[in-house]
Amino acid sequence: MRKTILSFAMLGISATVFAGGVLTNTNQSVAFIRMMTRGAMIDSDGPYSNPAGLGFLHRDGLHLSFNWQNAYQERNIDATFPLFPEANNHRFYKGTASAPIIPSLFLTYKNGPWAISAYGGVIGGGGEASYSKGLPMFDSAVMAKIAANPTVQTVMKAVGAQAASDLYDMNSSMKGRQFIYAFQAGVTYRAADWLSVYAGARMNYFVGGYNGYVTATAKPELLQNPVIQAAAAANPQLAAMANQPLVDLRLDVDQKGWGVAPIIGAHFKLNKWNIGLKYELKANLNIENETKENSDPNGALAPYGDGVNTPSDVPALFSGAVMYEILPTLRASVEYHHFFDKDAEMANDKQKALTRGTNEYQVGVEWDAHKYFSLSAGYQRTDYGLSDEFQYDTSFYCDSYSVGLGGVIHLSQRMKVNVGYFWTHYHKYTKQSSNYNGTTLPGTNVYSRHNKVFGASIDYIF
Repeated sequence: MRKTILSFAMLGISATVFAGGVLTNTNQSVAFIRMMTRGAMIDSDGPYSNPAGLGFLHRDGLHLSFNWQNAYQERNIDATFPLFPEANNHRFYKGTASAPIIPSLFLTYKNGPWAISAYGGVIGGGGEASYSKGLPMFDSAVMAKIAANPTVQTVMKAVGAQAASDLYDMNSSMKGRQFIYAFQAGVTYRAADWLSVYAGARMNYFVGGYNGYVTATAKPELLQNPVIQAAAAANPQLAAMANQPLVDLRLDVDQKGWGVAPIIGAHFKLNKWNIGLKYELKANLNIENETKENSDPNGALAPYGDGVNTPSDVPALFSGAVMYEILPTLRASVEYHHFFDKDAEMANDKQKALTRGTNEYQVGVEWDAHKYFSLSAGYQRTDYGLSDEFQYDTSFYCDSYSVGLGGVIHLSQRMKVNVGYFWTHYHKYTKQSSNYNGTTLPGTNVYSRHNKVFGASIDYIF
């Protein structure tokens, strides 16, 4: 029964609590949080956002930026399924993903037309997603299989139960964590007064894991029923149902993997215009299991056997940005990102279910309100190429828009502090199915998210 009750084959709870594509985080700096558009800016966060622009930094020397972010996200599922015993067969699942401390570090050493830069941070994931009451895909599959069991149907008739769920208690929980740590290094060369170019690479190191269980046991009061006790004495199957769990699936696995992404970029500086271009190639990344517990290694949980490898490529990314200096104290910029998600190999070729890659559209403005502080704001629209086949309870996405606000405190010519906050509004995604989670019954899931991120950084030029 276990092989058909539950499959963790698509398990991959995404803990991403950032802006960006299906797997990539783009808010690597607090400057991004407060403005959203950094692809054409010439600043200390350039090693990630605009590495080619570092050739135009206004001062030679060592530029350092240390960033700290705090992120929180809710990932909710409104599920409707005929076997759920709640009112209107409706059950609400609330998941939380939090990352209280997310650091990132940017370093640039500039000397004349040359700049050497490095970046370290969390390029993907960034927290732990937890569903304390499990997920509908697991609960519904278990409930459907138990309801179809002939022994359970016999017990229902014997005790006059209206639903199979009256006979047992079910508990489930699921947690997933996902971090992709990154170290990037490269070289920038200012080839002309109007042109600077960059070449580098980023090492991506994946650390994650999943811990979950689904159990179903007969209700204690059922076992005390004289009719059931008498029947169990003559029926081995009924006796087994009374004395053993109906379902007991458990998984505890750690995962690791790594991959390298080459990166190239160019920056054009034309009077009041700045144009930044960057292309990150795909990082081929395979994740290997280090399994601590697997209750069904030859069945439903076979993909999570010890030593099994699963592809999880970091997709290629193209970004282009334009910044215009309206006034010496006022700058505005627009930016575009495209993630080549369909070309990045995922578990079970899940990427083929996408209709296209992810598109992001951004606009931002920055105003030097005073010699000691600047104000900024930004907007981002994220549009995935989603389909019902791509959306799973363990890994779902919603189109969104984000708004960022913040500012800069200029403590001196060499030191400044960035502060920023952004929140994201997600559009709900409804997935209806006539064979809900592999059962023969219909069902509906409404996916939604809520997100907020706060951050602060300190920049210094040595």
